[in-house]
Amino acid sequence: MKSRRQFIKISSLSTAGLIFGGGLLESFANSLVKDNKSYFKGPYDFTRTPTYCEVCFWKCAGWVYKDENGRIKKIIGNDLDPNCNGRFCPRGTGGVGMYYDEDRLKTPLIRKEIDGNQTYVEASWDEAFEFIATKMKQIKKEHGPESTALFTHGSGGKYFGKLLKAFGSNNIAAPSYAQCRGPREVAFISTFGQGINSPENTDIRDTKCLVLIGSHLGENMHNGQVQEMSDAIDKGANIITVDPRFSTVAGKSKHWLPIKPATDNALLLAWMNVIINEGLYDKEYVEKYTFGFDQLKDHIQRYTPEWAYGVTTIKPQQIRETAREMANAAPAVIVHPGRHVTWYGDDTQRLRAVAILNALLGSWGRRGGFYNPEKAEVPHYKLPAFPKPKKNWRDAMDGKYNLADLALASGVCDASIPGPDMDYAIKAWIVNGTNLINTLPDQKKTIQAIQELDLIAVVDTMPMEITGYADVVLPECTYLERYDALRISQGREPSIALRMPAVDPLYNTKPAYWMARELAKKLDLLDYFPFENIEEEIDWELKQVGTSLEEMQRVGVKKLEREFDDLYFADGEDVEFNTNTGKIELYSTALEEEGFDPMPVYTPHPEPEEGFYRLIYGRAPMHTFSRTANNPNLTDLMDENTCWVNPKVAKEWDLSSGQYVYLENQDGVISEFPIKVRVTERIRFDSIYMVHGFGHADKRMKRCFGKGVSDTQLITNVMTDPIMGGTGMRGNFVTFRTDIKKSEV
Repeated sequence: MKSRRQFIKISSLSTAGLIFGGGLLESFANSLVKDNKSYFKGPYDFTRTPTYCEVCFWKCAGWVYKDENGRIKKIIGNDLDPNCNGRFCPRGTGGVGMYYDEDRLKTPLIRKEIDGNQTYVEASWDEAFEFIATKMKQIKKEHGPESTALFTHGSGGKYFGKLLKAFGSNNIAAPSYAQCRGPREVAFISTFGQGINSPENTDIRDTKCLVLIGSHLGENMHNGQVQEMSDAIDKGANIITVDPRFSTVAGKSKHWLPIKPATDNALLLAWMNVIINEGLYDKEYVEKYTFGFDQLKDHIQRYTPEWAYGVTTIKPQQIRETAREMANAAPAVIVHPGRHVTWYGDDTQRLRAVAILNALLGSWGRRGGFYNPEKAEVPHYKLPAFPKPKKNWRDAMDGKYNLADLALASGVCDASIPGPDMDYAIKAWIVNGTNLINTLPDQKKTIQAIQELDLIAVVDTMPMEITGYADVVLPECTYLERYDALRISQGREPSIALRMPAVDPLYNTKPAYWMARELAKKLDLLDYFPFENIEEEIDWELKQVGTSLEEMQRVGVKKLEREFDDLYFADGEDVEFNTNTGKIELYSTALEEEGFDPMPVYTPHPEPEEGFYRLIYGRAPMHTFSRTANNPNLTDLMDENTCWVNPKVAKEWDLSSGQYVYLENQDGVISEFPIKVRVTERIRFDSIYMVHGFGHADKRMKRCFGKGVSDTQLITNVMTDPIMGGTGMRGNFVTFRTDIKKSEV
């Protein structure tokens, strides 16, 4: 049966397919820049141009330097920026590679069928917008505006989100919520009445004890936190790392607890048992600020260190010693909430346990624990009211996930697959800056949803796998070639940062603001985009806070005064928390109202069968997931992932370091490409580990095609969190296939 929407590999197109003009065939960056005489200088002849990084969500502010010919030479940190303190990480300094990558998307593309085969043809911007607008209007007429959804990651989401809300839909999902941080936000909101957000309000620079449970600082390169951790170590802070893998930060730790995977909740509950029963908790703090301590005390009696030893393989004395270590440092202690926390399907409860531990130790609102962040208040231009949607993604969820405070990307995907019990289905996707094929778990379901759509428009800088399924591809210029909305980050002090173009866009690429506004014209929604260009909007906003675009072009970052001196709780201060009881809820009334356990419990998880090993994945300091896998600068540092295998397992399978193997998961899915074995004592015998973001199957990305294995391809068992819908992805197991060749996969 012929696929409704075939995956198109542009590299294999015939002359009847994609045809670029001569100027677009230039493959070397030097030639492109040389021919691009009208490079951007701005209102002044800048020797440096302010920006903030788009390589990861931390968005460090920096300076872009060019040579006399207008060629970008380097990017460095802005000394005024509290997010980076003037220092960029390897990803940030390598960001210039995004600009010079000759594999970039170069011009709009529209899917056509020629001689019975689907292919892409080059299109003008007007043709691309007309195609999208016509489809959106048709879908609105037949199914309602709510049948259009946006998946987004990155700065462009603000503009496409505004467009979608003006159109009449609030189905706006960031995969980073359901696939990354959602459980911790719901857990901390139900405990403290507020979430963690980004950057996290962890006071690492003044902490005396930092507990990292599945958080890989130093490999995830959250810039400000890594710098503060280094400073804290220099000042004598102790680190406790809980991880089945000897990570980089484990090497800097006083205690490494190589926990059995999927048993973290057992350790957290045992720590509570020790802290409460030995009277190590902050009694005054707990008495004044918390609700439900007596219920919690009764609840944790069964979770002894001896019981936890049989579950976690961590010895009782280690559990007691590390619990006392935390208490001795309190309140200057942080049990870190982590970032990618969607693991085993009980993730909200696990992060509830993390939040409760911090409350028992009195670290919330205290120096060296969690400070009270502040964010700059920048007024936005008043727009007409958005139309009120009559339905959204929740209607396809059968009343589940009421505590999720943002749209679930997985829920939007599910709502795109028609079913007999659904009142409506989503029929169109706009995908901005997120490679859903490698971002959403369960690739089979994602592709099934794609086949049901009437429209999929993809906005990206690179030909990621998702672009191969698009009806229309819109090439975005890189962050070095565009203005974007002000970066307004929370922190100890409020700050704003400017991004402006250092050079003109290469090829026929455009910024997201311009795309969204041009689409708004086609959809008769221009009232929601009153400024002809984003510079005018930015200048208007900046003047509302006593500065201007001209000043920000010179300084890049501006720090503002805190409105109140409330970085930490004052001694004895009365504080009301935004919970049902006005207290820190050790016993969660919000969870109880929704029918869930008001206190965390330990739930056993499935174990791998003989010959299979739990698949664990993580990050590398030089890459941001799959986003940078083709970056010419960063690929030089790491061009493929490896499979970490314990020596005991390697001996059983006769594996050696450097050997390539295929992986097969519990459902018979075999990796599309092989992966190099790394035999190391740094991983437990019951698990294997790889870095996420490799195994790309799109030949248009020449540097990363076929390099390593995509862990997403092997994640077919998704363990959904019943509280907020987060997609746990660590319930998958793999075995080794050394008996097959590439042609057999």
